[in-house]
Amino acid sequence: MKPASKTLLLIALIIAAINLRPGITSLAPLVERIAGELSLSRSLISLTTALPVLCMGLLAPFAPRLALSIGLERTITLCLVLIAGALSLRLIGDSTAILIGSAAVLGAAIAIAGPLLSGFIKRHFVGHVGKVVAWYSLSMAVGGAAGAVLTAPATELLGDNWSRGLAVWAVLGFIGVLLWLFVPNLKASKETAEQPAGLPWRKPRAWLISSFFALQGGLFYAIATWTVARYHEAGFSLLQSNNLFGMIMLMGLPSAFLLPWLAQRYNNRYVLLMVCGATTALCLAMITFMPSLLPEVWAVALGFALSGSFALSLVLPLYETDSPLDVSRWTAMMLFMGYSLGSLMPVITGFMRDYSGSYQLPFAMMMSMALLMTVLAGFLRHGVQQATPAEELRRV
Repeated sequence: MKPASKTLLLIALIIAAINLRPGITSLAPLVERIAGELSLSRSLISLTTALPVLCMGLLAPFAPRLALSIGLERTITLCLVLIAGALSLRLIGDSTAILIGSAAVLGAAIAIAGPLLSGFIKRHFVGHVGKVVAWYSLSMAVGGAAGAVLTAPATELLGDNWSRGLAVWAVLGFIGVLLWLFVPNLKASKETAEQPAGLPWRKPRAWLISSFFALQGGLFYAIATWTVARYHEAGFSLLQSNNLFGMIMLMGLPSAFLLPWLAQRYNNRYVLLMVCGATTALCLAMITFMPSLLPEVWAVALGFALSGSFALSLVLPLYETDSPLDVSRWTAMMLFMGYSLGSLMPVITGFMRDYSGSYQLPFAMMMSMALLMTVLAGFLRHGVQQATPAEELRRV
């Protein structure tokens, strides 16, 4: 393939990855305002985050089958159409039904696109997996950070209308659709088409990887939904709370790129996962029990560790097999378990907040989850799966 074509493929991957997060993280700066204006409880408003994550889990297993039916690249294009359409609906989303309905469509589209983008990397970037995954995870972090940081200013610029502030992210989706129309839709080979499209339920390492991702995903979406509210409850102004949350999201950018590169360069991905888990637990402990002590330090460290563990999770299935379809199957199982269980966390956190009257109890629970995540990373480190020769991984 010509270099220009590789460039097009990488840009298409980056734009698609950016589109996977703003529809979810853009709600965090506005969640309390939306709950107040629509008279919703914290448990119900948390569905705007929990529902897409649940759909991302339940529908992920269908991704390999759709790729076999209509092609991997065209399936991804269709997902971008759904993302852009769901975000456009939020332009008239000043009602609970439209807000939650668009969240469900977003989740369905992201559910299918996620596993297939991993297969896309395996298909088109053999020998450059570490570097390309670094760009992939960085792009998702950029999308997540942009949604969290820029939605409030966008809302103000658009007449202080929160539905417009949420819908503005549809522009990125339409850009992605136009770009992916130029990506060739390669048909699966006969050998690949004959492979099973089911999930690797009988693989113990697939269960370990999926369990780790479930804890990581639950933490991310709970933090994305309720951290601003926790800081505000602890005595910070709404502006300070949003700034601290912005730090968490922005610090995910360097770690999303750096940690996959380090994992490939030094073959230490499981050690890095353990460090990320322990750091996340420490930061959550500080936010839970001493939120006023050096809050910027813990926000920066939390963002770096949380995004780093997510980026490294994306790498894991790529080292377990050498077939693009198999990578999609492993990733689909990881996302199915991870997002299905992770989707419960924003709701559980909101329920615990309503029950206890404080965010301290749910954040203490999240700290315990981060500790368990560290233990699972230690189990993954034993019996490490070696990369197959077909991956042709290069040190960079």
